[in-house]
Amino acid sequence: MTQQDRPQDTSPTAPGSARHRLIPSPAGRIHLVEQGSGPLVLLLHGFPESWYSWRRQLPALAAAGYRAVAIDVRGYGRSSRPADPAAYRMRELVEDNVAVVRALGERTAVVVGHDWGSTIAADSALLRPDVFRAVGLLSVPFSPHGGPRPGEIFARMGGTEEFYVSYFQEPGRAEREIEPDVRGWLAGFYAALSADTMPGPQAPDPHFVTAGGTLRERFPDARPGWLGESELDAYAAEFERTGLTGALNRYRNMDRDWSDLAELEGAPVTQPSFFAGGSLDASTTWLSDAIEAYPKPLPGLVSSHLLDGCGHWIQQERPDEVNALVTDWLDSLPE
Repeated sequence: MTQQDRPQDTSPTAPGSARHRLIPSPAGRIHLVEQGSGPLVLLLHGFPESWYSWRRQLPALAAAGYRAVAIDVRGYGRSSRPADPAAYRMRELVEDNVAVVRALGERTAVVVGHDWGSTIAADSALLRPDVFRAVGLLSVPFSPHGGPRPGEIFARMGGTEEFYVSYFQEPGRAEREIEPDVRGWLAGFYAALSADTMPGPQAPDPHFVTAGGTLRERFPDARPGWLGESELDAYAAEFERTGLTGALNRYRNMDRDWSDLAELEGAPVTQPSFFAGGSLDASTTWLSDAIEAYPKPLPGLVSSHLLDGCGHWIQQERPDEVNALVTDWLDSLPE
């Protein structure tokens, strides 16, 4: 272990300050940002984001009496980026989360995730119920494991067009589209899924690619209201430094996860849970059956919310509303 991999200080931070630190994990190291004191709440971002997507939640949760910790998931930001694509399978990511909890001197934590982070949070609760005592899900609802292999499902979507998850599978392919202009691509991707800038229902769907085409061809030429110049700069700077391969490797493990987690087929998340999504988000409309099935797959569900007129980037598009909902849920949990 190198000096930079050691936790610099595991004491909680004051509500008014945030602290960056690197801690050891199975990945090598995980970068996190911590604010506040109290029960530990672990925040997991999605694609293509970083700990920074929780910048509006960290101070709010700290002020409400919680120890809020937002990590860079393996492959992102200042966390380690293993070269082997198989190092990004779900079991590995869950063990990173456990390592964070342990390094912070805690036995248990509440885990809250957005987008891919939502799926990682749910699987953390399934695989390590001894560590994760409650789970919050944003934008991507929980669907129990099982069914056909994911790669087969995605290959059937879109007809003559290719679904973006399939497009992401081949190493290097999406990188060749994104990395020549990371900042411009990110701006378009964020806009395509934001309520105030997403294409209308008659426009070509930005989740699909034409034969020989790119995702970017369908991105709107607009800037979401939540994404200022400095915020876009913060995201772009990280991905310009790291590239996108670590982030994309999460998608490239979906079939591995299907095999790895076969024993979880049909298993519900029994811990106290929470869900919030946007009414305009494709993740909630495509997976509406999963939401309608609640609370069967989430028998501990405390509350479920669909924010009218909100897109995919829920905690950034509607931070005050999300902060209030999450804080109310956390306050309802048993100590």
